[in-house]
Amino acid sequence: MAVAHYSRAVSTACVSQINNAINGGAGAGTIAFYTTPMPSATTEGITTQTLLGTCTCADPAGTESGGTLTFSAIASDSSADNTGVATWARIRDSTGTVVMDLDVTNTGGGGYIQMASTSITATGPIAFSSFTITLP
Repeated sequence: MAVAHYSRAVSTACVSQINNAINGGAGAGTIAFYTTPMPSATTEGITTQTLLGTCTCADPAGTESGGTLTFSAIASDSSADNTGVATWARIRDSTGTVVMDLDVTNTGGGGYIQMASTSITATGPIAFSSFTITLP
């Protein structure tokens, strides 16, 4: 496994840029959950993946400090679009520009986004209470 450590100034600048990117456009960014497979790059479009639902970030999305971006309240999706297992999420700004793709796992599973359950049911809620991105 590769290991990298950044100076606190660099890691804080990086998460600040991520926050700025999510805050792009006039409104709030979004976190859309999908079934497999996760594209190998953010420039790849959605093909066979099923959109399960979309949560909306606060505007601004969060605050950064000490190399960590802590998201503010994230609005749940009260009625999921489809049924399936969330394996990844695409974060976009309010104009639809892709900021990043992140893996999704159950809590303790090691994913960037960890949820109590990754099983999503159509018309059911998709919610999570907190989310942070930390650079070492």
